[in-house]
Parts: sequence; C-alpha cells; structure tokens
Amino acid sequence: MPYKFKSRATADLIMLDANGRKLLEIIGKSPDEVHGIITVEQIPAAIVALEAAAAEDAARRAQPQDEAQEDAVPANQDGVALGQRIVPFVDMLRRSAADGKEVTW
Repeated sequence: MPYKFKSRATADLIMLDANGRKLLEIIGKSPDEVHGIITVEQIPAAIVALEAAAAEDAARRAQPQDEAQEDAVPANQDGVALGQRIVPFVDMLRRSAADGKEVTW
C-alpha cells in the first residue's frame, strides 16, 4: 500500500510502502495505522530523527567492506541512500512547520 502524505502547506507526497514504512518507523509513528498525524509540535523532533538516521546510513555506507563481503554488492551501491529518500519528506515537514500545519497520511 503506498503512503500518501498530506499537508495544507504543500502538495501531496506519495511514497511506496517500504519507503513510507521506514520513514514512519524512524520518526516513531506506527506504519501499520491506515491514517495518522504528525502534529506541528512533533515536526522538529521528526526532522532531527530523520536527519540522524540519514547520517548513520551515510556513515555505514562509507565504511569499507569486509573481505567476506567482497562478492556482495557494496553497501554504498545498493540503491538510493536514505539521505536522498528523506529530502522531499523533510521539505514537506519544514514547510508545514513554517505554516503551522500538521502532516497526515
């Protein structure tokens, strides 16, 4: 099920299930709920959590691979980094906070 994030401050943001679930888990929301809300008061903490998770992901990707994993796909080449995935969502959160509007899904 894709996630459709809405705010009165921005256009809608649609994410595929796996990506939406991961972002909701990072900010401490239950991805199993059909509908939810990120209040204006919760937005700053959500942004901090997302940016910390992205920094952790970037650090993990920058670490050299073990010799046992040489044949595996390197972590820094396994697709889109979390730091890239959070950009539109963090932008939505920032704009929503600036306008005093909550984000729902």
